[in-house]
Amino acid sequence: MPRGDKSAYSDKQKRKAEHIEESYESRGVPESEAERRAWATVNKESGGGEKSGSGRGKPESHDSSRKGGKKGGAVSASRTAEERSASARKAAATRKRNAAARAGSH
Repeated sequence: MPRGDKSAYSDKQKRKAEHIEESYESRGVPESEAERRAWATVNKESGGGEKSGSGRGKPESHDSSRKGGKKGGAVSASRTAEERSASARKAAATRKRNAAARAGSH
């Protein structure tokens, strides 16, 4: 099995890596770096690809995900009321625009 081959990973691990990668890309991380970080996170949490043999399984540790969520929460908590309000107004405008676009396309 060559390096980088993902055939030993379960479907769940692949989905998880894809989801993490998309999250990084949405925050502006380059595609190759996002993929590298995503698989590193999956490996850290689940111990890598599936291995055969009795007693080889270990429980997953979700510390990496918890750390990421905590960091994101800390950043949003440090924003001022004006910044949060502006963000909420922008989100409401986006939802309104998307709803109008959906209504127009049907």
